[in-house]
Amino acid sequence: MTTDRPSGLLRTMAESVDPRRSLVAGLIWLVVALATSFALAASWWVGGVAREIVVQQHLRRLVLETDQLGSVLSQAIDARLAAVRVASNSLPPAWTFQYLMTAYPDQGWIALADAAGTVLAGDGSIPVGTSVVATPWFSRAHQRPWLGVVSALGGNEAAAGLSALSVPLKDGAGRTLGVIVAHLTWPDPPGSPQTLVLDPDEVVRSGPPALLDRRWNGRQIENTAPIELLVTGARGGTTFIPRFERLPDGGTVVVARAPVILDRDDAPSGWWVQLSEPKEQVFQRANALATRILSISICLGAVTALVGALGARHLTNRLRRLTRSAAAVGRNEIAQIEVPSGVDEVAQLAAALAKVLGDLRQERGELLTLSSELERRVAVRTREVERLAEESRYAAIVRERLKIARDLHDTLAHSMMAMLSEVRLLRKLQVHDPASLADELARAEEVAQEGLNEARTAITQMRLDAVRDTGLGPALAKAFGRFIDHTGIGVEFTADDAAGRFGDERAETLFRMAEEALRNIDRHAMASRVIVALTLLNGTHLRLRIADDGIGFDTDMSRPGHYGLVGLREQAQLIDAQLQIDSAPNEGTVLTVTLRIVPEILLPLDAAAH
Repeated sequence: MTTDRPSGLLRTMAESVDPRRSLVAGLIWLVVALATSFALAASWWVGGVAREIVVQQHLRRLVLETDQLGSVLSQAIDARLAAVRVASNSLPPAWTFQYLMTAYPDQGWIALADAAGTVLAGDGSIPVGTSVVATPWFSRAHQRPWLGVVSALGGNEAAAGLSALSVPLKDGAGRTLGVIVAHLTWPDPPGSPQTLVLDPDEVVRSGPPALLDRRWNGRQIENTAPIELLVTGARGGTTFIPRFERLPDGGTVVVARAPVILDRDDAPSGWWVQLSEPKEQVFQRANALATRILSISICLGAVTALVGALGARHLTNRLRRLTRSAAAVGRNEIAQIEVPSGVDEVAQLAAALAKVLGDLRQERGELLTLSSELERRVAVRTREVERLAEESRYAAIVRERLKIARDLHDTLAHSMMAMLSEVRLLRKLQVHDPASLADELARAEEVAQEGLNEARTAITQMRLDAVRDTGLGPALAKAFGRFIDHTGIGVEFTADDAAGRFGDERAETLFRMAEEALRNIDRHAMASRVIVALTLLNGTHLRLRIADDGIGFDTDMSRPGHYGLVGLREQAQLIDAQLQIDSAPNEGTVLTVTLRIVPEILLPLDAAAH
């Protein structure tokens, strides 16, 4: 027992949460599914929006930092250009360097070379008197300021990173008097972005040692930037759109650049300040935020599902109680359904069920009463049917007796009457004319043989049913053929194809009536011609008409001991047919039998052909 109770409890709990067995469970699962779906959809959508916003903010910050670094570098260049221009306009070249060192010590002046390329003064990085004609900072700074790398020795262009700005010294007439070069420095940007300074050939001039004097080899990835941020340089109008680039080592970084302006009145220098960050670092915060939003949404969805499940369970308590009450009524544990108070759908449903249950019980009582009455009536009707069946069997026996009587009348009675007439004639001949006795004996033998043949024919016809096998038309044709051979009376017989195919049990009775009519014609009519027609009227009535030109008779005259006409009427009544006999003395006789039939009972043509 202790083992069955936990298993039964588990089974009950499983059934209570099975939506196929419980509407409450179905509603709870629906609420859980909706809450979960909504939480996931909301977290996906909100997470995506938040992720995009965070990425946009990160890229904006990167762009702003890049632009700020470019501005710092451009401001440092502007400060040095302004100092050089002030000094060159007021002092000779030999004194210019000393003035700048004294007036602007924080700008890191390196050296001053005359127009011939000889160093006149310096901070010691380049010895005085050194020729710097071949150095880029001297050769390229005659017309405009130059930004680049200055080596420690005049003829060595070893990589030293971004170090100097060279500016031409010009007189009032615009002639170049010399070139002065100064260091460029700026604070490192906060955070983790990689800071580079690229020359016009995209060679790294400032940055990590591993990248110095190497060409930046990132390749742009098409259609990967989450947002297009346009950086418009106020110092020359140069623009750059942040983009994702793939490095040779397979990594992906986001790149932002800002132009470096050498002279506000001159063309862009082609130098860039570049900040780059790995793609993973760009999306790290966005992914963390999206994950957090997903977690919060799932938690909120779980809480919503729990609250919804509890609410659905509370709201369906009345329905559950109604279900239990209906089930108890079904098990005959209680008599009536408990109708809860209120006017909501559950109360209305309970009231309707209680009314239906009451009506069903009332109708059940009425049905029981009616069933008892029906059983009583069935018993009475059964006894009545049994009585009628017994009477039907007796009527069948009577009909069979009448049929046998008619057959005996049609065969043996006629034969016996003929033999009786011959016997009476033989007795008279024995007394009055013994010489003709032998001929009459032979005649009597013939009459006896004919009677025997007729009896055998009647017995054969009783055993066999040629009418049903071939149809009424062929059977009548054969009977009239025998009548012609026996009597020599001419017979004209016509039959419709449809009427000739008639062959149910009533056709056999019509055939017997036709045979009786032929026997009457043979024995009583003294006719020389007989006309027989079998026709179908309007597809619903079958008519058999037999007419002779004999002596006729009075149809109203009674003939005791003769049952031929009586038998015809009985047979017509037996098959529910109309019999009409028209005759008068010396005017022949017309016998008409009309029978209502259904066309479907006619035999098929192929059966009638046989």
